[in-house]
Amino acid sequence: MSTTEQPAPIQVGASQGLERHILRYGLLALFAGVTLYFALSEPSFRSFNNIVSILQSVSTVGIIGLGVTVSMVVGGFDLSIGANAGFTVMLCAICLVMFAWPTVAVVPVALLGGLLIGALNGALIVRLKVPDLLATLGMLFVLQGVQLLPSQGQSISSGLVLDGKEYDGIFTEAFLYIGRGRLFGEIPFPIIIFAACAIALWVVLEKTRWGRQLYAVGGNLEAARLAGIRVDRVRMIAYIVSGVLASLGGIILAARIGEGDVGAGSPFLLDAVAAALVGYAVLAVNRPNILGTTIGAVFLGIMLNGLTIKNFPYYTQDFVKGVVLMVALLLTFGVRRLR
Repeated sequence: MSTTEQPAPIQVGASQGLERHILRYGLLALFAGVTLYFALSEPSFRSFNNIVSILQSVSTVGIIGLGVTVSMVVGGFDLSIGANAGFTVMLCAICLVMFAWPTVAVVPVALLGGLLIGALNGALIVRLKVPDLLATLGMLFVLQGVQLLPSQGQSISSGLVLDGKEYDGIFTEAFLYIGRGRLFGEIPFPIIIFAACAIALWVVLEKTRWGRQLYAVGGNLEAARLAGIRVDRVRMIAYIVSGVLASLGGIILAARIGEGDVGAGSPFLLDAVAAALVGYAVLAVNRPNILGTTIGAVFLGIMLNGLTIKNFPYYTQDFVKGVVLMVALLLTFGVRRLR
């Protein structure tokens, strides 16, 4: 009988299996742990009203984030979404206050504005071959500038005075209901809109042929073209969807704040992009996806709400969001390495 000591076998499969589980469920475990910590340490955090408040606050970011996700699915990126939302806020205020239009006219006009912005982005990128970041960055500046022209840089509310003329139009009750109304007196209307958009887009992207075409275009443009997919049309539609969702977010935002705030849309770009990028790492999907973006938006809302309840200084919030995003990116690239 040989007494030579044999080296212990290396458990490669087991190690990789454990690592895969960490990468697949690590982010969800982090989300659950942080949520549980806030819930146990702060009784007010787990109250029904606070949970509803969190979901209401993330609705706008979530809707805009869904638009970012759709543009990412086709391999693009829409930097103009925050400016688009801000432009829509001002457009709604102009129509309501300066023109005294009814809600039934304002909402379609605002959505049409988002559609045209998305179509223009798509035309610049698809037809004129302008790189997506440059095209949408240019659109960002255009929208930030043009929204200030009608009011000469002022925020718009009832009683606005321009060139000696006073505008007495108001934000109508019907319009304000979009951002402040509650279904059955309990569930804020923006949550319903967010959920409806997320479910509809999830079904389209994950369960339909058109969704598979979108992912095929984003995965390999030339292969998709050779497979017979009309890639230019698909990419154009993706940017239009992104523009419409950004304008929908702007409508909800305008209805919540009840005035045309010139700086309303600016913060939404980074938050929406962060939600979409966090979504890459949810369940190790490693691609833009609607479920991940929805979870990312909700978790960012939970983080900010929990930090606020625990009286963390406001300037720590961006730091915490950055840490969450970095963890998500590390997990995402870990998945790529394993594959």
